[in-house]
Amino acid sequence: MIKQSKLIIPSVLAVGLVLGFGIARLSMRDGEPAALAPASNGERKVLYWQAPMIPDFRSDKPGKSPMGMDLIPVYEDEAGGPDADMAGTVHVKPGIVQNLGIRIEKVLRGDLSRHIEAVGYIGYDENKITNIHLRTDGWIEDLAIRSEGQHVKKGDLLFKIYSPTLVNAQSEYLQSLKSNNTKLIEASRLRLQALNVSEDQIDEISKNRAVKQLVSFVSPQDGIVAALNVVEGTFVQPGTNVATLADISTVWVLTDIFEDQAPWTKSGLAAEARLPFLPGAPRLGRVEFVYPTLDPDTRALRVRLKFDNPDEALKPNMFANVIIKAEPERNALIIPRDAVIRSGKTERVIVSTKGGRFRAVEVLTGMESGDMVEILAGLSDDESVVVSGQFLIDSEASLTGSIRRLSGSDPRGGDLLARRTTGHGVVNKIAPGQGVVNITHDPIADLSWPEMTMDFEVAPNVSLDNVKVGAVIDFELQRTIEGNYLVVSIEPTAPRGAVGEQDQ
Repeated sequence: MIKQSKLIIPSVLAVGLVLGFGIARLSMRDGEPAALAPASNGERKVLYWQAPMIPDFRSDKPGKSPMGMDLIPVYEDEAGGPDADMAGTVHVKPGIVQNLGIRIEKVLRGDLSRHIEAVGYIGYDENKITNIHLRTDGWIEDLAIRSEGQHVKKGDLLFKIYSPTLVNAQSEYLQSLKSNNTKLIEASRLRLQALNVSEDQIDEISKNRAVKQLVSFVSPQDGIVAALNVVEGTFVQPGTNVATLADISTVWVLTDIFEDQAPWTKSGLAAEARLPFLPGAPRLGRVEFVYPTLDPDTRALRVRLKFDNPDEALKPNMFANVIIKAEPERNALIIPRDAVIRSGKTERVIVSTKGGRFRAVEVLTGMESGDMVEILAGLSDDESVVVSGQFLIDSEASLTGSIRRLSGSDPRGGDLLARRTTGHGVVNKIAPGQGVVNITHDPIADLSWPEMTMDFEVAPNVSLDNVKVGAVIDFELQRTIEGNYLVVSIEPTAPRGAVGEQDQ
């Protein structure tokens, strides 16, 4: 164990050093010491000097970082300067690409399948359900079905009934037969049929010329007893539901899909049902019906699927994972889903260009399927994107201003929001070497700021020569993409309200 620990600790330290230094040295020349990296032969211009372990610490000259390390030069052609072949790029040496495990894949054209995954609820096929009701009152006798779930075949005896009404109807039919009156015989026979006496039993009465005290009722279909509401001897009336029979050789699966998936779904599409107790054995079915309205509470659309169930493995009231196979998107522009960087309302990818250069590009994504995502705008067929390690490059790109400008330009090289905000206050402290000024300012309504004292970073092009400690000033702020506020102009002025002692 001791030997293994000795091997593991240096390995962990080595990985940490590679990642820690790799991000900050993306733009550094291979194998060149940080302190000895001036422009070679005067052809390359140093844009700024950067701290190895603090990428957002920059200086316009060589020196030491706050951690005591030598600053690293970043050249214009490596940071998207005027000499670069594409503005807003980050240059990464091949060795660094390999060390950081950066993986690049080409943008593809292909068919993107649209699979809708959801959870479904298995129910009876309602087209194969029969409720057994009588058309007269009477008493149940010889009940042949004893419990719910019992299987029955078409023609099997369900029960017999004694009913005075049926006895009287049979007697009238026999009297009509003796009269030889064709119309009377037909009317009496129709009455027995209306009372739901089967043709076979009517023929038997006619043949035997005898009244049946107990009339039999048989199953009209194959299936199971889904509900049984009577016992032996129960008195029933025409409104009584004696039993419910259901054929489960086919079942319905009801599922809800998202509103934005509704255009993909239509009747006839193939579907699969997967059950936990049947791994690797999906059941194949189809979309039978798409309901015309959405649920007002869940905003979901109900879809009905139909599956054959000859072995009755799909049992009503079960849950199943279902997949609806919508028609694929043909000839779509697709990239791996891992390549997309999502932040807030924007989505972007890191595009690999010639010479080890990378740039951040905003994209508009469409449908996702498996590990691939459709690109609707922002990329073309001949480009390549970073799939692994893109967050490291994107971090460096954000620091060097490679993300596409929202509007305006940052005096430091970053991105700014277009709107500026003005303030009025008193200067408490000035640190010219650090580009920071401490101001006690009046309330700033645009930002909902109360009166307070705080440090502000000053843009490099703003002169502080005419600004003294204690001076009353008007200043202008502009928000950077990182969320900080930068002083972009500052002017001494006469007092305009009580702020600190200088305004009194």
